[in-house]
Amino acid sequence: MAEQIILASASPRRQELLDQIKVIYQVYPVDIDETPLPNEAPLAYVQRLAAEKSAACKIRLNTEIPVLAADTAVVLGSIIMGKPKDQADALAMLTQLSGKTHQVYSAVSLRGREHGQVVSITEVTFRHLTARQIQDYWETGEPLDKAGSYAIQGLGSVFVETIKGSFSGVVGLPLFETAELLSKQGIVLFK
Repeated sequence: MAEQIILASASPRRQELLDQIKVIYQVYPVDIDETPLPNEAPLAYVQRLAAEKSAACKIRLNTEIPVLAADTAVVLGSIIMGKPKDQADALAMLTQLSGKTHQVYSAVSLRGREHGQVVSITEVTFRHLTARQIQDYWETGEPLDKAGSYAIQGLGSVFVETIKGSFSGVVGLPLFETAELLSKQGIVLFK
């Protein structure tokens, strides 16, 4: 069966979420500079990156097939917490998130007949973490390539006291908002 969209991401989590709603896709990741611009607000940052990823993929492939891209950022106050550079960075992020509520911004960009974009903002509250728990979590390897140094769908779930918003958005692709974008492009789900 032919693909319905092209996914401009190598994220296995985004692929699992698209599989969950039975969207047929081809993976074509793009590599762009993800450095925030000076004084760039978190919302503008995730919107810009998602739009740049979908645009870059659409241009490279020169295709009529709709291109879906997303970007997710963990935000504490106004600080964007990306993927950790190393162990010290991951431990520092998790220590900062301990006992606090942060936001997860997930922007989705779909370029097909037209360009559509949506954003999901979810509040996540962590319980208080001990230095030992943070170190033990680091040693699992899970925080290494995750925004904010945790995976809500994995072992990091034990740190989450409450969530208000989209679970799938925290994982990396808010399904409600993504389904709305896909349906506006005439893409049928569940087939």
